[in-house]
Amino acid sequence: MLRAVVRAFGDPRQVIRLEEAERMSPGPGDVEIRIRRAAINPSDLIPVTGAYRSRTTLPFVPGFEGVGEVAALGAGVTGFSIGQRVLPIGASGLWQPFLLRPADWCFAVPDDLSDEAAAMAYVNPLTAFQLVEAARTHFGAVEGQRVGVTAAASAIGRMLLVLLAEAGFRPVALVRSPASATRLAETFAGEIVPHAAPPLDAVLDAVGGEPGNALFRQIRDGGAFIQYGALSGAQLDPALVANRREAVAFSFLWLRGWVHSAPRAAIEAAFERSFAGIRAGFLGSAVDRVFALSDLSAALARQDDPARAGKLLLAP
Repeated sequence: MLRAVVRAFGDPRQVIRLEEAERMSPGPGDVEIRIRRAAINPSDLIPVTGAYRSRTTLPFVPGFEGVGEVAALGAGVTGFSIGQRVLPIGASGLWQPFLLRPADWCFAVPDDLSDEAAAMAYVNPLTAFQLVEAARTHFGAVEGQRVGVTAAASAIGRMLLVLLAEAGFRPVALVRSPASATRLAETFAGEIVPHAAPPLDAVLDAVGGEPGNALFRQIRDGGAFIQYGALSGAQLDPALVANRREAVAFSFLWLRGWVHSAPRAAIEAAFERSFAGIRAGFLGSAVDRVFALSDLSAALARQDDPARAGKLLLAP
């Protein structure tokens, strides 16, 4: 079978290669999954650059998110059936036609969701849930605190705006350009700020770098800066964070950390909430295009295209 492999850190368009690999049989406790759709997310590509090399082991197959169907069951596996659709989570590896994953890391998909919707039900929705919960935990009682959301016009940014408002916060959409502000205003009636924001009680940040530093300086004492991505390719200035340590709480939310520590029942409940939000329309993501795995180079080029109008999916 043909699969994507990373054997060296660098520009994803240069170092992710397609290689032939042998299809393996599931061992005891494993499920073999035929991948139907796999998403391309920043969280898939940033580790390829080496940004998180301390916790990334080479070589690896990218792809943290997608949906597949059970193709074979290893000895001792119960609760799943051949042909059943599942979300395999817990590690990367979905950019290939067949994947082995322990049954404990597979979660059933309801029949009424399309493959495209199911393939995007994990990373963004569950990250958004944890970010809002982290803000709620920091403040204790929610009393209308102004919470800035960077990259607010992105798929997860839009989710966060809805979830923050539902929780009782006052979301402030932080975007990079007037064009993004105009697009976002079609669906979000709250405060939209194209550039620097006035003082905020908290920030949920996907960007990092100098834009993040500027926002960190504007958080009121007693507030929080919760980072969950580094789209700029850089982290915050450590000296800045240290200087305001007593006034502003800083944390980095990594979804994998929660997933690997939460009981299965909590993850199942989060997926049920995700599925319900997708059905309701506010946790779904638009799809720009679906590419065959053999067209991975074209998919990665499209990922960098400013004209891209939604998520990209692979059909291995």
